[in-house]
Amino acid sequence: MLATAEHPQQQETEIDPRTFHRIAEIVYAKAGIVLGDKKEALVAARIGKRMRQLGLTRYRDYLTLLEKAPEDGEPVEMLNAISTNVTQFFREPAHFDRLAGWLAHWHAQGQTRFRLWCAAASSGEEPYCLAIMARETLPATADVRILATDLSTRALAEACAGHYSAEDVQPVPRDLLTRYFHKTADGRFQVAPALTTLLKFARLNLAHPPYPMHGPFDVIFCRNVMIYFDNEVRRRLLDECHRLLRPDGFLVVGHSESLSGILGHFKSVEPSIYTKA
Repeated sequence: MLATAEHPQQQETEIDPRTFHRIAEIVYAKAGIVLGDKKEALVAARIGKRMRQLGLTRYRDYLTLLEKAPEDGEPVEMLNAISTNVTQFFREPAHFDRLAGWLAHWHAQGQTRFRLWCAAASSGEEPYCLAIMARETLPATADVRILATDLSTRALAEACAGHYSAEDVQPVPRDLLTRYFHKTADGRFQVAPALTTLLKFARLNLAHPPYPMHGPFDVIFCRNVMIYFDNEVRRRLLDECHRLLRPDGFLVVGHSESLSGILGHFKSVEPSIYTKA
């Protein structure tokens, strides 16, 4: 039966294997993200939401649209839908303690210019935490710049807005919340200019080096993103981190991420923290 006003065509809830595998190929080619067969339901749900926005009911029709769209069109929206942006303020807090220690040590040695890179900024919680630690550790006269990048334009828009719910900011210690956030009329919390002035947000595809930055960075936070890549993409990412990191700087990855077998020119300092070999 053809779809009519009285009998609208129902949206598919399951994606056929051929369409899924082709979408997975496109995602890998464009973003280096590996989508195994166990991700089929997740992809169907996330793309299904995007299809509803477009008024499409069949996954193969979405695939046709995706393959014909310009690079800066639907592929960007598709990656926004597929990308996982799980984050929170002061996630894996020991890393921020380490950062404060490095900054204090370098400042005591006379360093006044500091450059940090948050490679997977998501909706902004992590880079704002880097900014908090810099403000708490360094004098106001220090030259601090933090680059925060992500693949998702949707996540970056949230990060730039810097507007969080009361639940979002629960992990932030009360004294830091008072200093660096303003409570708004709607009961949410707005990041203060003291942090936003340190940050630059930009879209970056980690799967496609070389990256446009020149560095060197003192510290690179690249946490909980390599778990979505295969070893080939991880090696390319690590090569770029090595190029961009200063000789005695630090690369910080997620506690659940192992660089075993792909360390390249890095050496382990302690679990999840590396420096140039």
